[in-house]
Amino acid sequence: MTDTETLPRTGAGAPKRLFIKTYGCQMNVYDSERMADVLRPLGYAPTETVEDADFVILNTCHIREKAAEKVYSELGKLRILKEEKSGAMTIAVAGCVAQAEGEEIMRRQPAVDLVVGPQAYHQLPELLTRTARARGERIGADFAPVDKFDALPKARGIQGVTAFLTVQEGCDKFCTFCVVPYTRGAEWSRPVAAILDEARSLADQGVREITLLGQNVNAYDGAGPDGTPSSLARLAWALADIPGLDRIRYTTSHPNDMGEDLIAAHGELDALMPYLHLPVQSGSDRILRLMNRKHGRAKYLDLVERLRTVRPDLALSGDFIVGFPGETEADFEATMELVREVRYASAFSFMYSPRPGTPAATMGAQVPAEVSRERLHRLQALLLEQQVVFNASQAGRVLPVLFEKAGRHDAQAIGRSPYLQSVHVEDARDLIGQIVEVEITAGQQNSLKGRLIPRSEQAA
Repeated sequence: MTDTETLPRTGAGAPKRLFIKTYGCQMNVYDSERMADVLRPLGYAPTETVEDADFVILNTCHIREKAAEKVYSELGKLRILKEEKSGAMTIAVAGCVAQAEGEEIMRRQPAVDLVVGPQAYHQLPELLTRTARARGERIGADFAPVDKFDALPKARGIQGVTAFLTVQEGCDKFCTFCVVPYTRGAEWSRPVAAILDEARSLADQGVREITLLGQNVNAYDGAGPDGTPSSLARLAWALADIPGLDRIRYTTSHPNDMGEDLIAAHGELDALMPYLHLPVQSGSDRILRLMNRKHGRAKYLDLVERLRTVRPDLALSGDFIVGFPGETEADFEATMELVREVRYASAFSFMYSPRPGTPAATMGAQVPAEVSRERLHRLQALLLEQQVVFNASQAGRVLPVLFEKAGRHDAQAIGRSPYLQSVHVEDARDLIGQIVEVEITAGQQNSLKGRLIPRSEQAA
């Protein structure tokens, strides 16, 4: 999970410029795109340079302590820039840090004009069009995602062949290390009809692949056409019927919400890509109980086995936290053993970071930072080794690649494999937007190299 750059420049000749910096997860990327959508009717066109901006939004993440501190550091730089522009810049903080620390943000950084929670960014146009300056206003302390989605523009300013689509928000799991239930609220799912409408609009704009987003996306239970709750599997089948929409992914999943129909869909639905992000956080049952994960090691491994039974070529990624309060060397070794058994294609791993207001922050036996850091290095070395092995194993295979953008070299294009790897192919720039069979010639640490299969070889 990394910071994302500004949104692509759109519009023509608009006098007002918008700069959005996004921190954290894919749902924040989606939210940033939607903020640009709601501001577009007011004449705001995205800019790639903050110095040109009339309106700057920091869309924040509260998962880890360093992420929040990055926001305050960035605000310090923006304050100086705003002073240099004689105040001719509006600064807003949006997202989960805004939800959790709104008053603190206003106190620590007077240059901030607006603080907007993740369920209230659709109100930005209202604030900006008020006659009086909205300095000091904080909105979004409640959780009403249905109001937000109802208010968002139907059209999205998507450029490219892939897109995120939020289908579920919030979390009811209350893992002891996590702030999401407090910043995003309870689990809530969008109706099937609204999702299908947005997906059709994306397909009409040339999107070939969508990633369904949710804090617990496989807990999706939005109302179906007959008013009864749907499941993520049934939603995926319905999405696969949309012409032009060829690939479906989803993230982030919880092991406890992996229904039988979703497992089956991985073996039966061609549009559902064979790559699944399934966080486990720890391989130790004792630590999983302290984390309140509500599943154990055996359940997770059984789930992995069942998924690979219906889809033998399924690749997995995961999330891991090391140094959770009370973690012993034996607990950590249990995590290493689980990683060796599962064999991940990629993973995210972090040192435990205490978040104010969460139960884990006040637990005893906090692990010293130097111990956590050393364990993290060992875990990341193993995960990187597995990633390299997985990428190397693709050499010699023929994979369908969705070409997304031009590469750095002349006529080169970069595509995406079914396993979410970047694939670099020469002489393929005219294939952007198409799904083409590519022979993988080499697997590298973070990407693949491939070649187009000549027609003569295809015929053979």
